[in-house]
Amino acid sequence: MTDVGSMRVRYRRIMRFAARYLLQTWWFELFLPRVGLGRLAARSRSARLRRIAQHFHVLAVDLGGLMIKVGQFMSSRLDVLPPEITKELEGLQDEVPPVPFPAIRALAEAELGVTLERAFSFIDPTPVAAASLGQVHRARLSEDDAAETGLLEVVVKIQRPGIDKIIDVDLSALRRVARWLSHVRLVSDRVDLPALVEEFASTSLEEIDYVHEAANAEHFAQDFAGDPRVSVHDLVWERTTRRVLTLQDVTAIKINDVEGLRAAGIEPSEVANEFAAVMFDQLFIHGYFHADPHPGNIFVTPLGAGGDGGGGDGGAGDGGGAESAGRAWKFTFVDFGMMGEVSDDLRHGLRKLLIAAASRDGKGMVDGIREVGGLLPSAETAELERAMTKLFARFGGMGFAELQKVEPREFRAFAVEFGDVVRSLPFQLPENFFLIVRAMSLTSGMCSSLDPAFNIWNAVEPYSAQLIRAEGGNLVMDVARQAWTIAGVIARLPERLDDLTTRIEDGTISAQSPRLERRVSSLERTGRRIISAVLFGTLLIGGILLRVEDVVFGTVLMGLSALPLLHAVFAAVVGRRGPLR
Repeated sequence: MTDVGSMRVRYRRIMRFAARYLLQTWWFELFLPRVGLGRLAARSRSARLRRIAQHFHVLAVDLGGLMIKVGQFMSSRLDVLPPEITKELEGLQDEVPPVPFPAIRALAEAELGVTLERAFSFIDPTPVAAASLGQVHRARLSEDDAAETGLLEVVVKIQRPGIDKIIDVDLSALRRVARWLSHVRLVSDRVDLPALVEEFASTSLEEIDYVHEAANAEHFAQDFAGDPRVSVHDLVWERTTRRVLTLQDVTAIKINDVEGLRAAGIEPSEVANEFAAVMFDQLFIHGYFHADPHPGNIFVTPLGAGGDGGGGDGGAGDGGGAESAGRAWKFTFVDFGMMGEVSDDLRHGLRKLLIAAASRDGKGMVDGIREVGGLLPSAETAELERAMTKLFARFGGMGFAELQKVEPREFRAFAVEFGDVVRSLPFQLPENFFLIVRAMSLTSGMCSSLDPAFNIWNAVEPYSAQLIRAEGGNLVMDVARQAWTIAGVIARLPERLDDLTTRIEDGTISAQSPRLERRVSSLERTGRRIISAVLFGTLLIGGILLRVEDVVFGTVLMGLSALPLLHAVFAAVVGRRGPLR
């Protein structure tokens, strides 16, 4: 089959899968409940979702490419996707078949312009790791390169042949599915799905540019320069191109290898808390973060015997240094293809959310959600604030293990009580939020796997206190600005009060509120229609009763009842069409 033909088949497979299961979801989740068969649909929901996830798992492994990335993202969305889907897709993190080495060799030699034997004194044909977009092989630099760089043992990341064409096809399919879903109001009211796909597309295209990834690594290392908690590998630029990346071998203990950590004398719960703090630093202080912190990309490197893993000392965010000086291990980050940036405004909103969460402030949480763009400005949030306050009062401070012990009926009761409130609000996914959600989902899952008793509040509270101190200067400036504004108002107050008093005495004061005026006008029209309807009923019934005794008078009353009836009907029609102009 030709290459063009295989790409066409790939596109059709993705579209058939999407069409089939979108239609199935519409039938069971929208149509059946509308015709009174919601309970029937609910009974089969768990098995149906598991079956969809299983079929997608098979499709993603078979096709590779961006389908793996889509599956990885869905597996991390424990917050919005049911466990039947997330659990079934967990294995996609490492379950990618490698490309045969001859094809990898051909691509690498074409990129480097020399044979692998000249570029390296040794390269292992068996990959250390195989990812959806590329795979990694251990190698040893030539004597000349080793003398120039000071490195010997390296790893070489080589892109999968033809992955750029595969990504184009996958993105084309995803864009079409996004257009389909954008016509579903339940989806379009919550998220601009085409924009989300474009954000995913931009990230994916950057991820297959290894020169861009190398620059990201240097940026990340600069952010954490001097921080003993974090290190970054050195780069071998002489053996790096757009599709081949050569870097220092920093392989150590995978962050989720609990037994390996304990064997090295490292407490997993300490790793969990410190990892959360490092990720918080990236999001809330530097505004530049690793957006793919899955276990294959984070190592825990013991210090001392066996070295510190070599160069590239990473740097520190605020508060990392002195407290970490005595630690016998550090984090080593790899794979900087997927990085995210947080604007100053968004970072301020995220800080507000974090501080509100730590202080169990329901109103502050809602204000933070609004500030990061998660709610439309017009949203009425009083009920949501009440729900958040009640949520904090009951579940605030609980860790993952504690939440698992809560009676499921209590969760269901809370969901029933406040589900309508949440669904009625115009929530939306803020722009550039995809990578933040991914990073924090993976971070939360990682910390819970290291320590089932991990309590996110224990990590958030001291960190939020640090942010409050850091925000102190901004707070002083805000207070100063507010004081200046208030001073100006006070200075103008006597003159304005005098003017107001004069206008009240003259009877010339007026208040205008177009929205209020429209509402009052509508109520007045409704009142007049009610009066007309009562008059109609009174005249008609009175006429019928009097007609027995006085035919003429009774008939006149019945005839007069037509006038208020006509007014009520005419006023209702005009009210619907709007006032005549």
